[in-house]
Amino acid sequence: MSYPSPLSQPQPGRPAPVPAAPNPPRPVGVRARPGGWAVVWLWAMLAVLMLGLAAYLLTFLGWAAAIIAAVLALIPLTAVLWAVRLVDRWEPEPPRLLWLALGWGAVAAVVIALGVDLLLRLVFGSAGDPVAAAFGSVVQAPIVEEIGKGLGVLLILVIGRRFFDGPVDGVVYGAMVGAGFAFTENILYFADALLSGGVAQVTVTFVLRGILSPFAHVMFTAALGYSLGLAARRGARGAELIGPWAGGTAAAVLLHALWNGSAVFTDFFALYVTMQVPLFVGFVVGIMVLLREEARLTRARLGEYAAAGWFTPVEVDLLATRSGRRRALAWARTLPGDRSGVMRAFIAEATGLASARQRALTGRDDRALSDEAVHLERSAHLRRALLG
Repeated sequence: MSYPSPLSQPQPGRPAPVPAAPNPPRPVGVRARPGGWAVVWLWAMLAVLMLGLAAYLLTFLGWAAAIIAAVLALIPLTAVLWAVRLVDRWEPEPPRLLWLALGWGAVAAVVIALGVDLLLRLVFGSAGDPVAAAFGSVVQAPIVEEIGKGLGVLLILVIGRRFFDGPVDGVVYGAMVGAGFAFTENILYFADALLSGGVAQVTVTFVLRGILSPFAHVMFTAALGYSLGLAARRGARGAELIGPWAGGTAAAVLLHALWNGSAVFTDFFALYVTMQVPLFVGFVVGIMVLLREEARLTRARLGEYAAAGWFTPVEVDLLATRSGRRRALAWARTLPGDRSGVMRAFIAEATGLASARQRALTGRDDRALSDEAVHLERSAHLRRALLG
């Protein structure tokens, strides 16, 4: 088997042949919940940490400032979540894992950062001089925060490996962790600005963090997610993930330190225009390239099922291209009762089917074949609902 893209798995596994399309069709199967009970236990832990974090915020910021800051922080968070959803539309990730990633960033990663900062203050005292303050901003904060966020992305990969298929998934989960962290950090910054400088100061802070740099933390942690996603596609397991995680964390720390350093040592706005804006444009272009690769893999895998009679070649074109999906949804709306919802489910199942086949080809998921069977059954059921 050839691999035309450098993002493809270079060591294919040995999956079973694509089964022939059944006649009559089999009953629809049921998939297990993504992450299983591990997600429940992690949410229980996050709930406890959330109570402690809320008590901390209300004690030092007060109710009024905390509530106003939270409302302001929701504005950039909404924009970021909308952008992440656009990236995630090709092969949507399980909502329970996405919410877990967001919760980890907003709670656990923040608690880790605050805890380390408190510990260092107890050991070395408060950072009263400019050198210590600069060190905390450019060295301590990037290292501690990116490690805290990176642990969340690694946990998502470990407990939801079957849904962490490649670089795009890594970018999505990393972005969600980063978005959660930025939301809570913005509450701290906005509330502090409001208490220290009133409306004028909080306005300036909101422009800097909410308008000029809402994607900063998203980009940092997405770089780590990309590294882990690429390792997952290549079949890395267990200790093999340590290297990609460390490399991705180093990249995130470097980007974070560069961003903070531009505010501490140089003209922030000059560096923002000359470096940060081009970096963001490159980030967007990189995501577009990754999405194009995912579309190529989807088309290649669904073509194998078309050869076995599960789909027609025309259906593959409709399911595996963005323009084809738009045409498919427009056609489904003309069917009796508006079957666009069924078409969306059909597209999602077909995409999941291609992903399961890709995992089987790479040999990195022992349960890929069972997932394949479920996706085939559900795809056939939805196809009949559309055409029936």
